[in-house]
Amino acid sequence: MKRTYLSFIAICFVITNAIAGGFQVNLQGQKQTGMGHTGTGLLLDNSAIFFNPGAVSFLDSLRGISFGASFIIPRTMYLEPYPGNYTSSIVNHTGTPFTVYAVYKFKKTAKWNVGLGVYTPFGSKVQWPDDWKGQFLIREIDLKTIFIQPTASFKINDKIGIGAGFIYATGGFSLRKGVPIQDSLGKYGEGKLVGKASGYGYNAGIYFKPNDKLSIGIDYRSEVNVKVDGGTAEFDVPSSVDKYFPSTTFSTHIRLPQTITLGFGYVATSKLKLALDVNYIGWKSYDSLVIDFEENTDKLADIHSPRMYQNSFIYRIGAQYDLREKWSVRLGGYFDSSPVKSGYLTPETPDANKIGITCGATYNLTKTIHVDASLLYIEGMKRTDTNMETQFGGTYKSRAVVPGVSVEWNF
Repeated sequence: MKRTYLSFIAICFVITNAIAGGFQVNLQGQKQTGMGHTGTGLLLDNSAIFFNPGAVSFLDSLRGISFGASFIIPRTMYLEPYPGNYTSSIVNHTGTPFTVYAVYKFKKTAKWNVGLGVYTPFGSKVQWPDDWKGQFLIREIDLKTIFIQPTASFKINDKIGIGAGFIYATGGFSLRKGVPIQDSLGKYGEGKLVGKASGYGYNAGIYFKPNDKLSIGIDYRSEVNVKVDGGTAEFDVPSSVDKYFPSTTFSTHIRLPQTITLGFGYVATSKLKLALDVNYIGWKSYDSLVIDFEENTDKLADIHSPRMYQNSFIYRIGAQYDLREKWSVRLGGYFDSSPVKSGYLTPETPDANKIGITCGATYNLTKTIHVDASLLYIEGMKRTDTNMETQFGGTYKSRAVVPGVSVEWNF
């Protein structure tokens, strides 16, 4: 039981990632989100720092800065496998991933652009009722990560731009779960873990615009080797079993997946733009979980547990239409295939294939300041599975509504 508990900690830290395959957060630009989160092959704004650094050199303004946030409102239901009478659902909450982008061009004719992106590509909160049937697997997990990406982009000629950015990742997490030992009042124990993590990676892209109608982009976001050192584990259990649940520290590391994106943009008319992106997510890098505990007991051994995630694809499509001088509207959608194989589904990541439907709009307050808004609806497919390691099974059904807004100033 102790072994199972602590192995779950690192699982949550690594893969509880909000609203895409493997729960990865894909909310890095409001214009892009309104168009199915496309943007690698179609240049829309300063968010190109994330979507394709090679396109940043094609931005017209000398300077620009934007601030944005999304509000994730998830719902997940659980149904026991047999006799099928018991149900539970996660506690209502709202996640708030954010973005900040700034770009700078030294002069109008310069071929170099530099920029800085601060965004949250991994992060989530999942909370089940403390007394639900899976409380010994999870009660609550709260993960926050921030990527900081200084970026440089170079316009080789009027048709090709290249760019790259260094990524420093930082964040922290906390986790609670029940311990199946009761005190004299019948109350189950609880364990809580807290840790901080950091890692490094990079983002590189090529932007190709052969003519005024067509644009093509390729973006590569590297694996980020995230390390946790000195994470703390504390337990609230009856004093009679304290020696089996010592407060201790642990370390672990995991490679967050690489992402390769091929994108296309097409200017159909002076008012209509179309976009298509295909993401290839290298989730196979997460094949096992290894945890090293500072203190070991008879019931607390270091862990090596297989996870065997598989690589996955996300297919995205979007459109933007300029209604008039001050207004633009957007529509989009995507299909996101789950990387979680049968036999590995868990209540902290009840992942399944998902369909996303998006819309959005821009209002130009002035020639240099505009407000962008988006709305994303995610419908997860119903999925039934039993985890091979814990033998906890059931049927899960998830959905989410995600409104978002940002303000951009170009000058």
